[in-house]
Amino acid sequence: MNFFRPHFTTACTLSVLAGLALSGCSDKPAVPAVSAATLAASAPAATPGSGAGAASPPVSVSIVHAKQRDMAVKLNATGTVVPLTSVDVRSQVTSTIRQVHFKEGQFVKAGQLLFTLDARADEANVAKARAQLAKDQASLAEAKRQWERSRQLLAQNFVSQGAVDTAQAQVDGWVATIAADQAAIAASNVALSYARITAPNSGRAGAVNVFAGSAVLANQTALVTITQLDPIGVAFTITQRDLSSALTALQGGGAKVTATLADGGGTFDGRLQFLDNLVDANSGAVKAKAVFANPASKLWPGAFVEVQQTVATLKDAVVVPQACIIQSPRGTIVYVIENGVAMPRPIKLLHAEDGEAAVSGVQPGEVVALEGHQNLRPQARVVVRSPDKGTSGTGQGKGAGNGAAAPAAKTSSQS
Repeated sequence: MNFFRPHFTTACTLSVLAGLALSGCSDKPAVPAVSAATLAASAPAATPGSGAGAASPPVSVSIVHAKQRDMAVKLNATGTVVPLTSVDVRSQVTSTIRQVHFKEGQFVKAGQLLFTLDARADEANVAKARAQLAKDQASLAEAKRQWERSRQLLAQNFVSQGAVDTAQAQVDGWVATIAADQAAIAASNVALSYARITAPNSGRAGAVNVFAGSAVLANQTALVTITQLDPIGVAFTITQRDLSSALTALQGGGAKVTATLADGGGTFDGRLQFLDNLVDANSGAVKAKAVFANPASKLWPGAFVEVQQTVATLKDAVVVPQACIIQSPRGTIVYVIENGVAMPRPIKLLHAEDGEAAVSGVQPGEVVALEGHQNLRPQARVVVRSPDKGTSGTGQGKGAGNGAAAPAAKTSSQS
């Protein structure tokens, strides 16, 4: 045994030196050799159901088909019912109310007599002016006779031409006086007409603020307010970004506007009539007004209404429910189901209204994920829910067949 020990030691030493020489010549650091048994011992234990062949279960979703139809572009706002005309009736003269010829809340027509004032002084002035006219007409007749007599005497050379000219001047003076008298009568009649107060427009009379015997001041005391109710207006605002569409819709008779009263008061159709000529610097909105027929007087001044205006129509737009749309970090997308697999599809939102959205990037008839789309990932397998049951392996629509769910369930059971 002692005879072979030096040879064994020498062999081991040579092997180590050879290994060091090889490691020094190599550019890579030396890696100690590890046996397969050591690797097997250090590997984690496999858990049931895991492994390279395991697959994620399919995601249960409901689907809809993208539809193609015309979609109206509508603007919604809150408006206020306003009268087209509302006039405070006042007296033009200081006087006393003699009689009221209508009742509060009554509908009156334009020109209908509302009040009469004490006009005795004005009536006397008219009578005085007429009497003065009669007196001056008599003086004119006398002047004409004198002028005619002077002409006859001139023909017989009893008077000079100067006498005839003087008679002519007297006639002309009385003609002018009579014209002044007639103007005075017209002015007196105007003042007398102020004693009769009529309705300036047709509408509903408000509260009467005076009674017979009440004194009124000229242009100060408001007697009653006449408000027009048919037709009637609705005032609202349009945002600056929608101004161009509203201006386009205003042409050709104005766009259709719908006003809805709260608490089931009814819905009314009207037309856009007016857009203001400036944008409010504080709110960034433009004042607008629409006109509505109101024969039943259901739209009352001061009431609030929900205004909806159709400004354009998207022809042959592809429409999907708004619930299908996802705002992802990469933009707006929907998941389209193709052969049982969810494929993200970038889209552009054109318009949204009443839970539906017009989009570009999706073709009519394509199957889009609706409920459960928040659980989807690109290339995820899907199983389509039955409309009557919770989930079903039978797909609905394009690419949502039986093959989408069955292979996934089989892979899961094998793992």
